[in-house]
Amino acid sequence: MKRNLLKIMLTSTLAATMCASLAACGSSGSSGTTGATAANQSGSATSTSNSEQVNANSDGTVNNPEAVQIKSGDLSFWSLFTGGDGEWWQKIVSDYNNTSPTNPVQCVTLVWADYYTKLQTAVAAGKGPDMGISHVSKLYELASTGVIEPLDDYLKDNDIDLTKYYSQNNIDAVTIDDHIYAIPLDTHAEVMYYNTDLISQAGITEDDIANIKSIDDFKDLLKKCKDTLGSDCTPLCLSNSGDDPFRVWYALYYQMGGAPFVNDDATKCTLDKDKAEAAMKALKDLYDEGYIQKGINSDDNAVPFQSGKAAFLFGGTWLTGTFESTKGLNFNNACFPQLYDNQTCWADSHTLILPVKKSRTKEEADNAVKFMFYASDKGGITWAESGQIPASSTANQSDKYKSMKGYNVIDELNNAQFAPKASHYYNGIKTDLQSALDGYWTGQVDLDTAYENLETAVKNNLD
Repeated sequence: MKRNLLKIMLTSTLAATMCASLAACGSSGSSGTTGATAANQSGSATSTSNSEQVNANSDGTVNNPEAVQIKSGDLSFWSLFTGGDGEWWQKIVSDYNNTSPTNPVQCVTLVWADYYTKLQTAVAAGKGPDMGISHVSKLYELASTGVIEPLDDYLKDNDIDLTKYYSQNNIDAVTIDDHIYAIPLDTHAEVMYYNTDLISQAGITEDDIANIKSIDDFKDLLKKCKDTLGSDCTPLCLSNSGDDPFRVWYALYYQMGGAPFVNDDATKCTLDKDKAEAAMKALKDLYDEGYIQKGINSDDNAVPFQSGKAAFLFGGTWLTGTFESTKGLNFNNACFPQLYDNQTCWADSHTLILPVKKSRTKEEADNAVKFMFYASDKGGITWAESGQIPASSTANQSDKYKSMKGYNVIDELNNAQFAPKASHYYNGIKTDLQSALDGYWTGQVDLDTAYENLETAVKNNLD
């Protein structure tokens, strides 16, 4: 597919309510309910019949977002933020609406697992929202299929210069064919947590952790934990399937100097066989040498650490708030360690997007972009409470943020290795790579077969 998105034809406040609840960066399993109360949690005053059309869930998410009534003059925002994320996002929206903008923002929260499908379907039908969220790993797909608009003209007309506020890494991630398609909200990365009580028992200092420079250095610390903490503690907490071991392998692959999974136009698999296999073997050795206890469920990857039964954990930045609220858990966090040549980590980013909407006026689009920038810039320090690393320097260089644990991993803004810009990455390449790796971690296939499966995963999802 040729990457000239300007040639693609674009197909066609939350004033007093909450954006809903569920786990950060997770999925919703709520059962459907009906009635005005649940529908109103989406930010609209509706009749009972319309509430039934909205088909709201008990957690405040909605199954039919197109049916939510948006107050005249308001801008609609479709969100996937639930749980703690949803509460912090609601505060940002409420704070903005309290500034008396020309167009207040009304938030509608969708079921996480349905969000992208319903967004793409609604935009194609001409019923999409004024604004929305996209992971940067999904952004190219949305841009290449005409779901979202480039923001260049709106940013210029409103004197918003992203280079003054965001790292080049973040800006590059939202730039496609030299056009900006989103405003970065955060970076959420796979980082390292450690239990300060347990590492002390193992004779490990925080300086020892800061001085990890190789896989052997890290193994030395894990061995101390294994030798001293007893069989009920795992030196390293990591599931043997699912997202987290994929993210660790991803980090190791790029630390070893692995090439992007695809070429620039995503038409050819460019996996580096030697480095892909070396990264697989390096992680598998941690399982086989007993540094990771068996039986850690992919759905509960952080539970042993949260319960004080793990010395180290590789997990997402969004876990920070949960750990801080866990009574009796003394911990700290650090960037994903540099175990090989390059200091890189797996990361994704929530970004703010402007879906195609023919009925939206230029003034409304301008005000939408103003809100998006406000949410990231002025709202960034509020968003930091969710555990994500705020993208705007207004937030991430503030005195308040420097006093938060999130600042310990601020360098991940530059260490982040974002996903390749491919139309079939989010639900294609990534999902199939993860499945191929799961077979190796669990011993179902050998290394050679696992690599063949990795290569197939990429080749089956080229543009």
